[in-house]
Amino acid sequence: MIDLKNPTSQQMAMEAFFFGYQAFTAKADEMLERRGLSRVHQRIVFFIARYPSLSVKELLALLGVSKQALNMPLRQLMEMHLVNSVASETDKRKRLLELTAEGERFEQALRREQVKLLERVFAEAGEAAVDGWLAVNLALGKSPVPID
Repeated sequence: MIDLKNPTSQQMAMEAFFFGYQAFTAKADEMLERRGLSRVHQRIVFFIARYPSLSVKELLALLGVSKQALNMPLRQLMEMHLVNSVASETDKRKRLLELTAEGERFEQALRREQVKLLERVFAEAGEAAVDGWLAVNLALGKSPVPID
């Protein structure tokens, strides 16, 4: 196992994570930029696709952001007809988010590019490495995130 008490090992681990994330996001960033969007927009459409009829409150919790931080990018996605907000049938005060047909195509195109990369590197790394990668990322996801 890597010795994280050693500064060189710390830097190596962080550099690997940085460049891995950069490679993972590069193609999606290009696709987003062509539409004048950013990664926050991708996260929004990803989670709406992952959890259909997601409430705004649930989306805020998943993203770990404030209402104020979500307001502008969500509004942009709605203005671009990628996301719809509809009243809940059980509670008209509750707004549920769904992707439009164009939003679904956009989210799938972004995801498709990232899945291609994952398929390639997972095949190269092997099953044990992929299991380790998943375990590390799941553990990172459980870590408390400082709020600005």
